[in-house]
Amino acid sequence: MGANGMNEASKDAVIRNRPGASGPDFMQAIRAGCLLLLAWMAGVPGLGVAGTEWSDLTPEQQRLLAPFEKRWDKLPEARRERLLSAAERWERMTPEERRKVKARFEKWRKLTPEQRQRLRQRWKRFRALPPEQRRLLRERFRRFRELPPEARRQLRERFRKFRRLPPEERRRL
Repeated sequence: MGANGMNEASKDAVIRNRPGASGPDFMQAIRAGCLLLLAWMAGVPGLGVAGTEWSDLTPEQQRLLAPFEKRWDKLPEARRERLLSAAERWERMTPEERRKVKARFEKWRKLTPEQRQRLRQRWKRFRALPPEQRRLLRERFRRFRELPPEARRQLRERFRKFRRLPPEERRRL
């Protein structure tokens, strides 16, 4: 018996019988708390863990992210994680993939703010589509890119003419 006059079995019974401290809900809460603690200790993104300080980056990450060095510590953690993720993808790319990304980036930089906004809106609408519809659009676009340049030009012109039609006439076609 302990100093309070209770043996170990009595203490266990009191703890088990205390309201809210037993049963599957209590054990589930304990497990969830342990998982969160482990995730936090492991540095899982999105749990507010430090660890993306500039000095913690590898030399290669610092080289790739050099344009952000001066403001790195002021960036929100989520933005830092996205940048680190992009840097990791860049490191895994082949030279050909990197060349394509650079070309796309140059194209993006040359767009006006209005053009960029329109593209962002289109991307948002595309992402809102059901997965099957997105797959179908990707497939059609792939087939379009495989067409000879003259056939693509003709299709674009037909589409421009179609878009100029009044809505009633479009529906009839």
